[in-house]
Amino acid sequence: MRLIRFGPLGNERPGILDAAGDRRDLSVNIADWNGDCFKQEGLAALTRLLVDGTDQFPLVADTTRWGAPIARPGKVICIGLNYSDHAAESGMPIPTEPIVFMKASNTVVGPFDDMLIPRRSQKTDWEVELGVIVGRDASYLDSPEIASEYIAGYAISHDVAEREFQLERGGQWTKGKS
Repeated sequence: MRLIRFGPLGNERPGILDAAGDRRDLSVNIADWNGDCFKQEGLAALTRLLVDGTDQFPLVADTTRWGAPIARPGKVICIGLNYSDHAAESGMPIPTEPIVFMKASNTVVGPFDDMLIPRRSQKTDWEVELGVIVGRDASYLDSPEIASEYIAGYAISHDVAEREFQLERGGQWTKGKS
């Protein structure tokens, strides 16, 4: 099952993409795909709702805007240089420890939305990434094996960066990655 959001920017509603590839509106039953929903067992509630099939939910018009897959996340935590080929093309060594940085949550937009490119951008670049949607708070887990219990789902992410700002000017990666 694929969770989706749709509707005008800033007024998106939750839905699903059904097995036939149709978008269905779940906003009568689910407030939104957000942290509160995941923390309050919203996915279990969705499973119960779907027992009678997806035809009970209204179709969403094909022309309706696709939204970001989840409502504004609390954090967007990223890992830099996580592919050896990317490190090589950047002329950087493969890190011995993860390079962790954050992006502002307002950088999460729908798949066809306009992106704001910084003024004087010279080296705008992009990468396709795997987004892991953490469904509930986790700190100091007892083992890596239980980490999957905290994952609500996955999304394809389009990571855009301004490489000159990020790599050729001193300071933090955030200025080129957010």
